[in-house]
Amino acid sequence: MTDEIIDLTNCDREPIHIPSLIQPHGVLLVLQDPTLEIVQVSSNTQQVIGRQPDDLLGKSLSDLLNVKQIKLIQQCLAEDFESVNPLNIIINKHQNKSIHFDGIVHRLDTIILLELEPKKAKEKTGFFDFYQQVRGTITRIQKAPTLLEMCQIVVTEVRRIAGFDRVMVYRFDREGAGRVIAEDTNQETPYLDLHYPPSDIPKQARQLYTLNWLRLIPDASYQPVTLIPANNPLTNQPLDLSLSILRSVSPIHLEYLQNMGVTASMSISLMHEQKLWGLIACHHSSPKYISYNIRTICEFIGQVMSVELANKEASEDIDYKSQLKLLQTQFVEGLSQAEYFLDGMVQMKSQLLNLVSATGAVICNGDQYIQVGKTPSQLEVHALLDWIKPQLHHNLFETRSLMKNYPAASFFKAIASSVLALEISKVHHNYILWFRPEVIQTVNWGGNPNKPVEVFSDGSLRMSPRKSFELWQETVQGTALPWKPCEIEVVTELRSLIVGVVLRQADKLASMNFELQRSNEELDSFAYVASHDLKEPLRGIHNYANFLMEDYADVLDNDGIAKLQTLVRLTQRMEDLINSLLHFSRLGRAELIRESVNLNELVPQVIAILTISRPQSEVEFRIPQPLKSVQGDRAQINELFSNLISNAIKYNDKPKKWVEIGFIEGNGESKVASNSVTFYVRDNGIGILQEHLDKIFQIFRRLHGRDDFGGGTGVGLTIARKIVERHGGRIWVESTPTEGSMFYFTLSAEANT
Repeated sequence: MTDEIIDLTNCDREPIHIPSLIQPHGVLLVLQDPTLEIVQVSSNTQQVIGRQPDDLLGKSLSDLLNVKQIKLIQQCLAEDFESVNPLNIIINKHQNKSIHFDGIVHRLDTIILLELEPKKAKEKTGFFDFYQQVRGTITRIQKAPTLLEMCQIVVTEVRRIAGFDRVMVYRFDREGAGRVIAEDTNQETPYLDLHYPPSDIPKQARQLYTLNWLRLIPDASYQPVTLIPANNPLTNQPLDLSLSILRSVSPIHLEYLQNMGVTASMSISLMHEQKLWGLIACHHSSPKYISYNIRTICEFIGQVMSVELANKEASEDIDYKSQLKLLQTQFVEGLSQAEYFLDGMVQMKSQLLNLVSATGAVICNGDQYIQVGKTPSQLEVHALLDWIKPQLHHNLFETRSLMKNYPAASFFKAIASSVLALEISKVHHNYILWFRPEVIQTVNWGGNPNKPVEVFSDGSLRMSPRKSFELWQETVQGTALPWKPCEIEVVTELRSLIVGVVLRQADKLASMNFELQRSNEELDSFAYVASHDLKEPLRGIHNYANFLMEDYADVLDNDGIAKLQTLVRLTQRMEDLINSLLHFSRLGRAELIRESVNLNELVPQVIAILTISRPQSEVEFRIPQPLKSVQGDRAQINELFSNLISNAIKYNDKPKKWVEIGFIEGNGESKVASNSVTFYVRDNGIGILQEHLDKIFQIFRRLHGRDDFGGGTGVGLTIARKIVERHGGRIWVESTPTEGSMFYFTLSAEANT
């Protein structure tokens, strides 16, 4: 058994546009452009126009029509077919008998199709007569206050004009299924509000409806008429009959109509935004031919209704749409006032849900998931988002029945059977997902919507049309209320508005960063100049105080000498502070000389120097594993480790002191860049109180007395932070009083270490 036989979607690929067959209520002549030579004909020409096919093939159209009619057709070929069809064609069938036809012409590359339908009787076809028949209908359509009332007017008027047993407006949903939303009939069984599955009108049939606005089947029991020859001799391919009004329809569709008890049918396309919105479907229980003139009136009504669809849909839920617009405005205003749009979204959780009448939402920012209302778990949302991303169309994805295509949704259908996803930034992984819960409902189908499969004696399969159209009810699970077009429109606009807010915030931040950078540069310059210029007078005060003590020692009493000694100490301390400030300002101005720094060599050197300078301190140094090499300025990284290890030794009152230097695998923090390593310096010292953790990196900030723990200027940790930040990293501390502290900092790792 072949895959083609097993595949139950074969009807979706049936080549219905090239059947090489037409319906018998007219004839088809295929002409070569520009000679108008007849190259292909329908096999019923003898019955309709009294000429055998063989008598016509290879002949010029002028052998069949007079000069005036040939000129009319040539003129038609030079203009828009829609504005001149149908042509009034007269053919002499016998010597004393003429037949009037409606001639419909259209071109297909170098091929011209001329279709002839006999006129049943003399009809009024003037513009005034046409206008008289449609003006009242058009006025009522335009004045209808709602979409459904307009649909009801249309079915009533089309049935009055065309005389069918049943006329319906059949509307498609996003999945291609249809529902009868308006009906006018003399039949006992109503079809109003019945649903029909997408398979009832396959994809290629819907495509043809967009090309040809009207299709007529006068008698579903007709015998198709073949074309002679079967393939077009100019292309050696089956003739494309997509635009043909006589095209024979699919045998499956004819069987479908017969199963439904319909003998004659007419369908008029309803288009909205260049898409097939629905059909005006006309059914009759006996054969019924509709003249081209009446068909034109019905098609015109369908075109007017198509134009009015936008107006009527705009008026639907007008209060709800106004509410959504107000919510959208408030939401964007809130985002604009927030420093960061993500913070603004979190602050407006309820507005985020009300924006599309959702019961849950998730804001995705990279690997961060902020959940609002009732939502699946973070793991479930993560997997769902990975599935949605490839299916986004114009930054959007929506479905009312998620589990149909995503089986994992069955585990959370009670809270998220429907999802509406918006991609804000693919690069930064910013998404918003809205959810709606399952709504168990009963759907009325026009018969069992599941197409039966016929199994033949050889084991092959055939998808056959449904045979039953009685009311068939189904309880539908795993489906939520559909997202309304106005809700999707609000979300579509929301992305542009959010991007606008983010860009404005980015411009503001860039401006602030520029001002901050300029201020920092000015502050560095000021600190350098001020500290440099302060050193000279300070040195003079220091020297003159010493001169006084040396030259006037015999004059000064002990109190005077003590005061001068205090003055010398103060000037010395002030010089230390100025030197620290000068060093800090130089640190911000000096250019980094980046190179590979082997910490397994640098850290032991730092420890050795500190051990020599503090011979009285017995400290155990621990390095639990070989340290990774980094990229940076060797001198500044040396100072960074010196300051942190020196503090770890200094602020320790334990009899057995220890300091540990190491790094954390996996960066240690989600905010750390992927090419960075998180190092640490840990001790068992005095620790730091929680309320002081944010203050210790401030310049000249000391948490103890001036002379406690060996004194100092309080600039060491400020310099450490400056060095780390200049290398693109960050530094932070964790500490427990009396137990010790652990300073973390990040540096860029050397490649392949």
